Amino acid sequence: MKTAALLGVALFSLGIASLHAADGADAYELVEKGRYLAVLGDCTACHTVPGKPFLAGGGAVETPFGILLGANITPDRNTGIGKWRFEDFQATMSRGHARGGKRLYGAMPFTAYTKVSEADNRALWAYLRTLDPVENPVQTNQLPFPFNIRLSLLAWNWLNFEQGEYQPDPQRSEQWNRGAYLVQGLGHCGTCHTPKNLLGGDQAGQYLRGANLQGWVAPNITANAHQGIGKWSDEELIQYLKTGANRYDIASGPMAEAVEHSLQHWRDADLRAVAVYLRSLGGERSDKPTALPADAPAMRTGAAIYSDRCAACHIGSGEGIEQLFPKLAGAPLVNASDPTSLIRVVLAGSRAGATDAAPTAPAMPSFAWNLDDRQVADVVSYIRNSWGNAAAAVSPGEVAKLRQSLAE
Repeated sequence: MKTAALLGVALFSLGIASLHAADGADAYELVEKGRYLAVLGDCTACHTVPGKPFLAGGGAVETPFGILLGANITPDRNTGIGKWRFEDFQATMSRGHARGGKRLYGAMPFTAYTKVSEADNRALWAYLRTLDPVENPVQTNQLPFPFNIRLSLLAWNWLNFEQGEYQPDPQRSEQWNRGAYLVQGLGHCGTCHTPKNLLGGDQAGQYLRGANLQGWVAPNITANAHQGIGKWSDEELIQYLKTGANRYDIASGPMAEAVEHSLQHWRDADLRAVAVYLRSLGGERSDKPTALPADAPAMRTGAAIYSDRCAACHIGSGEGIEQLFPKLAGAPLVNASDPTSLIRVVLAGSRAGATDAAPTAPAMPSFAWNLDDRQVADVVSYIRNSWGNAAAAVSPGEVAKLRQSLAE
């Protein structure tokens, strides 16, 4: 074991010695900066398969057009990026071009990473070069014909990609600009939270206003008071990002993974900068819809089901129990125009991610086995139109469609 440890130190030292530190900066500090930047970018989400070597690739990314796999980004010379130069890496981050000019699909969020500074890319590159090389061939393109033809990306980029580093807004504070840089760049929040057009690019004018992906809804995270985070304080938003839970919500699905693998490890100053930036985004102006009347058939049935199956945890008033069972009254996800996530957790249940700050991961059981489509639709409609909430009723057909999708 001692020999292996010494060998590991030697290899790490060799990697450090080979780095070209910018402006005479200490190589160790450059690598440590890059290590943190990799956390900010949540590289492990796509490039690490649970139980497999770190960043050796193979993570599946589901798209409307098929599946793509995250590449091996260890410094293996045959199957990773061991033969790359920094210029190849910079082209990948800033232009979406891999070594040799191969164009990348938008599932690799270069549309966000283009905003990352060259200095940060150099630090990230320095860190990646110190990783253990892992031989793991990955065929990233799993798309069916004709989507597997990369020539089509010429048109896609022309329509959906604007290259360029983030430029600070001189009218805003340093903290606001740091938050904008993180959200728009390495954090690539828009990749999930911005609605997509038919080609999979971001819809113009809809930045961070919520999107459906992989059977979940990434909610509106602008300061819209009804569907967004407009009612959240900075502290509540920071708490959610750091622990995966606050009084309004508990992270589930892909967001729980993002909190567990990335956000909980962000520095407090960066989380606060993100909160300041997000809460400055006004969101779209939209009138609060009219809630369903309490005597509507779906509301009466839904109230009975809620009292029987939900109230023990979420409380009759929909206030929930902080850090354990989320508040349903006034929750953005409940009021979202797309009810997919709410239907999903009723059907399939959910478990929150565990974090260092909140190691207990509360869970919700599945009710698919003892609630039919009509009953699920009614209780979700009741939740979406009670305690000040207001949103469109859910139909049994919507529930049936998602139930079938989950079964598949």
